[in-house]
Amino acid sequence: MIKAVIFDMDGLIIDSEPLWRKSEMEVFHSMGYHFTEEMCIQTMGMRINEVVKYWHDQFGWKSHSIKEVIDNIQDKLIENVKNHGKALEGVDTAIEYLNKRNILTAIASSSSFKIIAAVTEKLKLKDKFNIIHSAENEIEGKPHPAVFLTTSDKLGVKPEECIVLEDSKFGMQAGLHAGMKVIVIPEKGTQPDWMKNADYHYSSLSEINWKDHIS
Repeated sequence: MIKAVIFDMDGLIIDSEPLWRKSEMEVFHSMGYHFTEEMCIQTMGMRINEVVKYWHDQFGWKSHSIKEVIDNIQDKLIENVKNHGKALEGVDTAIEYLNKRNILTAIASSSSFKIIAAVTEKLKLKDKFNIIHSAENEIEGKPHPAVFLTTSDKLGVKPEECIVLEDSKFGMQAGLHAGMKVIVIPEKGTQPDWMKNADYHYSSLSEINWKDHIS
């Protein structure tokens, strides 16, 4: 029996993946690197510290510390969220449906708590979830299952009693590694091959018939 639904945030609740790419490209361009959307997609779903470390290993810059680059990208992302952030289709309806049926809801995101706070404030969702959790203090980020396992523990439910909603490959893998049912909703207009490994996949939250999954 499903007792909880755990939402990823970036690309699932808010259309922020383009904003992340914009922020990363602007910061890396300012450092003198030709940085493309395709390069951003390689690390989609990872924690920002892991993203920056990955590219530091590739580029080996010495002009900025890793922390400075992380802070610059996060600050740019928060600015872009405040100016351009929009909820994705079906978010409010899904949360309302689950809340009315006493299904616990949570956010479990690779983003830092300050970015989660900026998003939930922008979209007026701060009080709509039972638990809001970030992977920033976990031993590892997605695809490691830690963020989802901690979230289910905080909710007081077993992993097998949870559904995870994800948009990224790393997020899907984290949910599956946690022993949870995973529904993938990939970025709009895409149909990546990896999503076939999820338990279910849809093109938007509004397509989900929740009766098929929680009853």
